[in-house]
Amino acid sequence: MGVHYSKCPACGAVRDSDDDSPKDRCPACGIVFKQWLKSQLQEEQRRQERKIRFRKLPNAVISKSPSRLVSLLETLFYVKPQPDRLIWSGQLLLYVLFLIWGWQFLNIPMTSNQVGNSFMHNINLVFHEAGHVIFMLLGDFMHVLGGSLGQLIMPLIILFALLIKNHDTFGASIALWWLGQSLMDLAPYINDARAGQLMLLGGVTGMDAPDYHDWHNLLERLGWLAYDHGIARFVDSMGVILMLLAFLWGALILYLEYKR
Repeated sequence: MGVHYSKCPACGAVRDSDDDSPKDRCPACGIVFKQWLKSQLQEEQRRQERKIRFRKLPNAVISKSPSRLVSLLETLFYVKPQPDRLIWSGQLLLYVLFLIWGWQFLNIPMTSNQVGNSFMHNINLVFHEAGHVIFMLLGDFMHVLGGSLGQLIMPLIILFALLIKNHDTFGASIALWWLGQSLMDLAPYINDARAGQLMLLGGVTGMDAPDYHDWHNLLERLGWLAYDHGIARFVDSMGVILMLLAFLWGALILYLEYKR
């Protein structure tokens, strides 16, 4: 059964008594009343969800924060109004597994390159090589840099897709974990720029073929080759920080879902 209005709720036009046009839409602006009503109900539902997302935050914080900051917090810490307990249990198990796995990475010395023997290194390597192919169109420098960019951009794409499109904040925290791990995976390669001791994909070392070593190539062109160890430590530290933030973010999402 259609929805009828004698006065349009959108434009305010009043239907004449002798108007024989379809009664389920406004003769003036043309909106279909059923669709309009559905959109209003959906918008009201979204407003109600926004109101309860941060009920645990102090009112003083919310009232004093700029609207953009509030919007950012709502995005980062969004949880469904009625989380599924079975899904929550699965997320908790996944969190514990990634916490244990990540803790192992955090305890690996960057100079040892043990991270290069991990399962995650093989995943990162796929996107590293894909990055070389994708960025080769932008010139030789970007072709060389593209490998490292590729293994960092992929977890970023997944992070933003989960966060913005799917509103999956817990999944986004796992993607942030991956980004941190990928930085930690990259650090030993940078650290090896001068030494050239790591075995590369083609079965040679940087010492055997300096131009084949991405970071020897890049840093030499920039005149930064002497700073390879410092740059590597910085990249490794950024990876550690992002992984710790991922742990904190995931834990907060699980807590908010549990309290909901």
